[in-house]
Amino acid sequence: MKPIKICDANIVFIGGGKMGEAIIGGWIKSDVGEAKLIGPAGIMVVETNAERKDHLSKTFGVRCVDSAEEISSADIVVLAVKPQVMMDVLAKLKELPAFEESLFISIAAGLKTQRLVEALPESSRLVRVMPNTPLMVSQGASAVCASSTSTQDEVRLVTDLFGSLGQAATVEEEAMDAITALSGSGPAYVAAMVESLTRAAVAVGLEAELAERFAQQTALGTMILISETGQSPTEVRESVSSPGGTTLAALEAMSKSGMDKVYYDGICAALNRSKELGA
Repeated sequence: MKPIKICDANIVFIGGGKMGEAIIGGWIKSDVGEAKLIGPAGIMVVETNAERKDHLSKTFGVRCVDSAEEISSADIVVLAVKPQVMMDVLAKLKELPAFEESLFISIAAGLKTQRLVEALPESSRLVRVMPNTPLMVSQGASAVCASSTSTQDEVRLVTDLFGSLGQAATVEEEAMDAITALSGSGPAYVAAMVESLTRAAVAVGLEAELAERFAQQTALGTMILISETGQSPTEVRESVSSPGGTTLAALEAMSKSGMDKVYYDGICAALNRSKELGA
């Protein structure tokens, strides 16, 4: 099996939804790592929705087709479909010559590599990735794991490609359900926190628009502060928490109300659902 050269690779996306679009746009715009070698001419998208096809073609200049049967060559295949339909999709791809020796990248939550490998063409390879939606603004967090068919070079390549969309790390597959529960679902937790802060501020007298704007800016500013100063979340929390002050009063009240347990219960529920999807 020849190593994949990104500069002349044919990259096929099966599915052109929001996550697929985020990856396509991020790679095309990237100027770092292997992704900087990817251009619109090297990408094809299999998407049945006419509106999505038109949007992707006009926005990124990529070619879109209705069926995988129209693909003649595929070096890298990004499986960007929902877990619930994945196995039906793979059954169709397995019969097509273009995919016999492809490197498949699955971004489906829950689905274990061995189950996917068994459904793929015999000579193909697979790397599994758990990304999250901030990929859309090149601020994603993506966990990458090998399968029984992938090489170290292929795992490094995929990690590099997703690293161009934010941060990426290689993990053992045993960690993927926890990663799904943390960063895969995490953007919803952060958004829900902002919503809760906004509702609380409105309840104590702030105007709704101002409350939401300041809650959003506080969340954004805090993350930038942590990122750009190198301070840990603990250091930032402690720097704001003056003895006898308002912040400590708030944190003590939140702790008594079970803040840690709320997040723990949420992580456990997401982790268990991820396992169910992979069963």
